[in-house]
Amino acid sequence: MSASSQQASGSLSAALAHAARLLARDPALTELQAREILKVVPNQPEALRLLSTALHAQGRAEDAAKTLGMLAQQQPRSAAAHFELGLALADLGKSEEATAALGRAVHFDPRHPQAWRALGDQLMLAGDTERAQDAYARHIKASVNDPQLLEAAAALCDGRLAIAERFLRDFLKEHPTDVAAIRMLAEIGARLGRTEDAEALLARCLELAPGFTEARHNYALVLHRQNKAAEALRELDRLLKSDPRNPSYRALKAAVLGRIGEYEQAIDIYARLLREHPAQPSAWMSYGHALKTVGRAKDAIAAYRRSIELMHGLGEAYWSLANLKIFRFTAEDVEAMRAQLTRANISGEDRVHLHFALGKALEDSGHYAESFEEYERGNVLRRDALRYDPEEITGAVRRSIALFTPEFFAARANYGACASDPIFIVGLTRSGSTLLEQILASHSAVEGTMELPDILSLARRFGRKSKNSDAPPYPLGLEAINEEESRALGEEYVARTKIQRKTARPYFIDKMPNNWVNIGLIHLILPNARIIDARRHPLACCFSNYKQLFARGQGYSYSLADCGRYYREYVELMAHWDEVLSGRVYRVIHEELVRNPEAEVRKLLGYCGLTFEPQVLRFHENQRAVRTASSEQVRQPISSEALDRWKNFEPWLSPLKVALGPVLAAYPEAPPRAVNCAGLWPIRA
Repeated sequence: MSASSQQASGSLSAALAHAARLLARDPALTELQAREILKVVPNQPEALRLLSTALHAQGRAEDAAKTLGMLAQQQPRSAAAHFELGLALADLGKSEEATAALGRAVHFDPRHPQAWRALGDQLMLAGDTERAQDAYARHIKASVNDPQLLEAAAALCDGRLAIAERFLRDFLKEHPTDVAAIRMLAEIGARLGRTEDAEALLARCLELAPGFTEARHNYALVLHRQNKAAEALRELDRLLKSDPRNPSYRALKAAVLGRIGEYEQAIDIYARLLREHPAQPSAWMSYGHALKTVGRAKDAIAAYRRSIELMHGLGEAYWSLANLKIFRFTAEDVEAMRAQLTRANISGEDRVHLHFALGKALEDSGHYAESFEEYERGNVLRRDALRYDPEEITGAVRRSIALFTPEFFAARANYGACASDPIFIVGLTRSGSTLLEQILASHSAVEGTMELPDILSLARRFGRKSKNSDAPPYPLGLEAINEEESRALGEEYVARTKIQRKTARPYFIDKMPNNWVNIGLIHLILPNARIIDARRHPLACCFSNYKQLFARGQGYSYSLADCGRYYREYVELMAHWDEVLSGRVYRVIHEELVRNPEAEVRKLLGYCGLTFEPQVLRFHENQRAVRTASSEQVRQPISSEALDRWKNFEPWLSPLKVALGPVLAAYPEAPPRAVNCAGLWPIRA
């Protein structure tokens, strides 16, 4: 190199170094310096990078993206250039372009962890969960260097979870403080549904490395999945303090806020997020869910429509429209759904959602045979994807009947906390429980919350719910509970549910339907709580469940035979509670409530110890948020129109009738109804 060339090179290096030093203090000066360099050396890569960074720091993301586009064109195989371009495009809300740029970054450098993570974020926002999880797994793989961990990461990426877990446990025996390995093991736990294990591992990970951002994000997500909203929000606020514009953190915070009833805050976050990132079908759908919950049905429909425009095969958005119950699809919608179902590359989840949505559309138009075919196709697909074992609920009922005898309760007569504020509504889903909740929540002394998971969480401490555990089967663990423990559990339940209460009303409703199995536990820890059994005609209730696609749980609902068996077990156990805890549970027959609302409501209020208030009969005027599938139905006056809709499908309900057996013919007289309010279970002071 000649002396003049060396001098020019030195001057360029000095100018670039000076521009870089200015960046933190004065990005505007860095921009000027970079532009001066580019006048002398056009398209100089480092000067273009500095210019884009300076523009970004000044809030000029559009100009930064243009500059990075020039850099990516100049260096088409540079992973760094495509990565920076992807980040800039993501900030501009140009998700598809950002995803493409980040895809090029990982193509040219598969060992670029930040690019994989950013790609996962964009795919998750777009609703492409499967590819997002793959990107996150590859982010983990790219983040580790140890050969043993690389082998485990490769197994994780390939879905060989048992092999990956074995590698990681062996590795952690020798390296117990390796946070990368701990985080990977937590990821495996989360994928296998072992969320409590994942939570403990991630807590340990953050104890060792508080600055491990990715692990903290995983921790917040696991806490959210376990309904630990306060803890999840604490972690998210910490993440957002250092990265306030991160769309993944903001979307998760909105979801957590929605879980605890802070819908307006959630809606505000979604609205701002979508202004900045408008091309996000999954975020539009979540926004629609929040709008629906607060009664803004028209806005929810628009949000769902927008998500479908962005992703034509997004089956969940179509089902969300159907799940409004009051919405009617057009002929064009029906053809669009049929067209999507002909695609070979549509995901299994989208296919299931589309079959259910199409079933609803055809039912509304009176094509019942075709409608049933679509419901059946969706149910078969969902049932095949689940690990539902009907023997588990049968076993739980048999064990409950054997354990919870009059002698059992007599020996524990003084157990539990004295709190009388919870009102539990139990029974099957789609039994009219949301209507009961809306009526009671229209009373000045009662606050409606939602289907709270807290009793289910407490129950898990007293025996396994399925065969996938070494613990004794539920509810056998309750035999050893003592007076002090029962009181502490009741107090814990009240404390855990405080986050859901937004008013000073003395009573609140827990509408988790599955708690019919846990009435023994509820009585032991909260003997003064009211318990209401919402019961609906078995064919109407079971078929309504069969055509309902649930977000999670309710595995029995995807087979007519399983529906009938589940209903039969429910009736049997409720009859047992009536026998051993006479008067403890108050039963409301849905058809009687619909036909004679005032008389039934007065009796219900009497059971709850509440005086009659006229507004409870105008429950449809109540503007409270409602999260269940009946949210729009309970915003309208009581109608008998839906009582016999199941009869349109009666030709196909033989498996359900057979499974129900004598319960069908006996309804509603057998088993005997609970006594009325004159025979209340005594309230303990």
